[in-house]
Amino acid sequence: MLILQDITYQHPNRDLLFTGLNFNLNPHDKTALIGNNGAGKSTLLKILAGQLQPGTGLVKAASKPYYVPQLLDDYKESSIAEVLHLGDKLQAMQEILAGQVTDENLAILNDDWDFESRCAQAFAYWKLEGLDLAQKMSSLSGGQKTKVFLAGIRIHQPEIILMDEPSNHLDRASRILLYDEIRFSKKTLLIVSHDRELLNLLNVVAWLGPDGISSYGGNYECYVEQREIESAAFAQTLKSKEKALRKAKEVERTALERQHKLDARGKRKQEKAGVPTIMMKTLKNNAEKSTSRLKGQQAEKLDGIAQEISELRKDQPGHDRMKMDLDASALHIGKTLITAKEINFSYEAQLLWQQGLSFQIKTGDRLAIKGANGSGKTTLIKIILGSLQPKSGSIARTMVHSIYVDQEYSLIDPNLNVYEQAQQFNAGALQEHEIKLRLNRFLFTKAQWDKPCSSLSGGERMRLILCALTIGNQSPDLIVLDEPTNNLDMQNIEILTAAINEYKGTLVVISHDYSFLNQINVEEGIVL
Repeated sequence: MLILQDITYQHPNRDLLFTGLNFNLNPHDKTALIGNNGAGKSTLLKILAGQLQPGTGLVKAASKPYYVPQLLDDYKESSIAEVLHLGDKLQAMQEILAGQVTDENLAILNDDWDFESRCAQAFAYWKLEGLDLAQKMSSLSGGQKTKVFLAGIRIHQPEIILMDEPSNHLDRASRILLYDEIRFSKKTLLIVSHDRELLNLLNVVAWLGPDGISSYGGNYECYVEQREIESAAFAQTLKSKEKALRKAKEVERTALERQHKLDARGKRKQEKAGVPTIMMKTLKNNAEKSTSRLKGQQAEKLDGIAQEISELRKDQPGHDRMKMDLDASALHIGKTLITAKEINFSYEAQLLWQQGLSFQIKTGDRLAIKGANGSGKTTLIKIILGSLQPKSGSIARTMVHSIYVDQEYSLIDPNLNVYEQAQQFNAGALQEHEIKLRLNRFLFTKAQWDKPCSSLSGGERMRLILCALTIGNQSPDLIVLDEPTNNLDMQNIEILTAAINEYKGTLVVISHDYSFLNQINVEEGIVL
């Protein structure tokens, strides 16, 4: 059991993130924690793990949770033993073996004489053989670092497990191991993830939004079905409000016309009756006040309905608010863009692939480059785009307009703000207001136009790149995406998926996210 009661949390810059937040994690539940970028999912996990303290409120846990973090660079100077909370035990064991059998060392070890054996077994499961507990985390790849933290689950056997994006950096084989761990686990799990294959293994979905946490029974697919029902109801409410606004405007116009006619008729009667001038002015003032009061009442009603519509539109799903409207590639379908024959590459005289690669890429193709971590997927992309040349074999390329979105979103200049970056892609001489309209369409409001690109999240950078594609006057013939769903929340994955499905050109993707590949209709692949 894990309980949050009335939690409030402020960032160090005093920005309020949570207020009055409540949440229960029931024993043996496997719960997905999802929400938009910036909602506070990672912060909430850190509060539950005891790494951050809330400003107010209470955190209760039946036992100490085990935490698998998302950001691993914070641990690069630590040893493997230290991140596994075994540093003291390892040192005590080494001192005991060296003859320092002190009460302090025995107390630290606490009769746990086989922890090294448990570590070896856990490392073997995660294909981490050969690691030394004293080894620095900085010597490991991103996937290896994640697997060290995941190995800690088998080593410590905790009752409550918190994971933040555990499938990030994992290749397909390692993801399958992770899925099996989750599928067969009897522990209490709370997992932040955008990996839909993983999310469908969990039996509760908790949505973290501005109003708190809403829980939905069932896996992610069930959650999507429930949200679609809510979305349909939402769309109907929005439609009804828009209809009410039109009706209210019509009522206002009719009422004012009627009032003007009554005022004019009354004035004519008064003039015929010879009402004194001073009385006529009084009656005129009364009529004007009556009309003004009527206008005020109608305006208040219209403003209320308009405000409700504005709030509803803010909550409208992002992918429903955006359209790419990209022109089709000028190249005819089926034109050969790339022809590779027995190509290979080498680092320090060691060939990257056991056999040379031969393949063709044609206009309109959608294909994935698949392989384990370290198999050379990014190197192959650079060869395809021409920034690297193969050491052996041959490759022929047709000159095309291509866009490469790497894992660091290098197309985005951190020294520019959002508007300036959009302007960089303005080859068609769009007016300022047109660029701002497109930024709005991609969820960049006026308040964000001056925001430095260096402070944008991964999802925001991806959205800005998609926006930039609509600002340029030429649709790319080839789009290359390198692990595009890493570090994106579900909203931005939906936005990216919708955008890619509108795109009619050639697509090459590196991704271990099979759900994403299926949704963008990638069926062919180059396997390394």
